[in-house]
Amino acid sequence: MELKSSHIIEISHLTKTFQSGKNRIEALQDINLKIDQGEFVSIIGASGCGKSTLLRIIGGLDGEYRGKVLFEGKPIIAPSRQRGFIFQDIRLLPWLTVEENIKFSLPYKTPDVDDIVSKKLEIVNLKGFEKAYPKQLSGGMAQRAAIARALANQPKVLLLDEPFGALDAITKIKLQEEMLRIWESEKITMILVTHDIDEAVYLGNRVVVMTNRPGRIQKIHDVKLTNPRSRISYEFNIQKEIIYKEFFKDVEVPFAYVI
Repeated sequence: MELKSSHIIEISHLTKTFQSGKNRIEALQDINLKIDQGEFVSIIGASGCGKSTLLRIIGGLDGEYRGKVLFEGKPIIAPSRQRGFIFQDIRLLPWLTVEENIKFSLPYKTPDVDDIVSKKLEIVNLKGFEKAYPKQLSGGMAQRAAIARALANQPKVLLLDEPFGALDAITKIKLQEEMLRIWESEKITMILVTHDIDEAVYLGNRVVVMTNRPGRIQKIHDVKLTNPRSRISYEFNIQKEIIYKEFFKDVEVPFAYVI
């Protein structure tokens, strides 16, 4: 009898190459990573290191690669409602209201759809904005609506592709706190791609540090912090400094990193 793996995501010897004219560009090289149900994993790397490509492959948006990528022990061959996506650019349909955007993402004839919309808007603190259009929302509120839309399908994995990168600093911090709260309450496996060390440490149970292209896993660091987390605590800054030193260990930094 075949035993079911305890890992919700398993990546083995993943290599991804793009064709650009006559040139072949290796974006990812020999990626090996296992993620357990309920984890919050941050993937950090410089622009162009292949971290978003990795997320697209996990999401089933890119199927041309070498190696194995499994979801619950089965190969990922296409997108699935069980793996939700939240992007940096907020992809709400502008001609639909907030509640209509959420309903639009659900399968046809989903039962109790109004109840689903109401509960998800309550989770992201957007009750009362059901009839608002995207243009009537702030950037942070629009991203909350996008999160509610992703949660409506009750995904087992939520893939976050720099979801707060375009927001101002204060809104970004608030939404990071909201995302941590949602993760704790909904028990969804979350995989975050970011280039922000502070964000990676604040949200992640583990931080995967990637090299420059071709992207390889340089280090996987267990974040030894309990929740709730404080950005100004000594323990938080020690964890951040560990990642900082790993991230820049091959780069000459002309100043000391002060915590």
